[in-house]
Amino acid sequence: MRILFIADLVGEDAIDLALDLLPRIKNHFHIDFTIANAENADKGKGVTPQIVARLKENNINCLTSGNHIWNTRKKETLIENVNFLLRPLNYPEGNLGTGSAIFTLADNIKIAVLNLQGRSFMSAIDCPFRTGEKEIRKLRSETPNIIIDFHAEATAEKQALGWYFDGRVAAVIGTHTHVQTADERILPKGTAYITDAGMCGPTDSVIGMDIEKAIKRFILQSHVYYAMAKDNIYFNGVVVEIDERTGRARDIFRLNFNKAGFKDES
Repeated sequence: MRILFIADLVGEDAIDLALDLLPRIKNHFHIDFTIANAENADKGKGVTPQIVARLKENNINCLTSGNHIWNTRKKETLIENVNFLLRPLNYPEGNLGTGSAIFTLADNIKIAVLNLQGRSFMSAIDCPFRTGEKEIRKLRSETPNIIIDFHAEATAEKQALGWYFDGRVAAVIGTHTHVQTADERILPKGTAYITDAGMCGPTDSVIGMDIEKAIKRFILQSHVYYAMAKDNIYFNGVVVEIDERTGRARDIFRLNFNKAGFKDES
């Protein structure tokens, strides 16, 4: 079974590119299930009900998110799209939405998606290690095929969580920093890992934002309104191949191309 994970979608241009490429990517790489992180889909922060509906209609099977999910203009979309749009599970009890879901594919094969958020240099929410461990025990009672989107800032925290869950989940895929890392690997007990999948968005930018405004923000150290960049849109993501009987990963590889750079020759 092959899973496509689409890295953080940053703005409408990124969505347009991803949805244009998606049928060809799925055909070329023989994809069975597609996940996308949508927390930056609405102009760089949050997501709207309209965007969620569009992604769903275009055969994305699950959306994950992160700290910017709370910037959505209509937070009820987390309830209206429960078990499709996830938010990090380890936010304190009482928040809207859910952080994991199980999906049934052909031949009654089940896959679980778990969304967690880190705490280093981020909000001091509940522990992703303990929260994740408890949830994984529940999910494994139904399927060994578990994919984690770990939305975190610190490389060390991401690596630690990957090692912590090695052999208990199929993949730990890092998101949030918008810069694709080159450390994809299969850990010793069979978990696919990458520190960050990157982003679908403008690469002539500072993590998707206008360069001049981002530089000014760093120099002045005061509030400068961010604006979306628009140039050189690229698609980032990873493909994970897993043995659906055991939940162990067989392969993981990165995707990084623009519209002109992807050739489906199958």
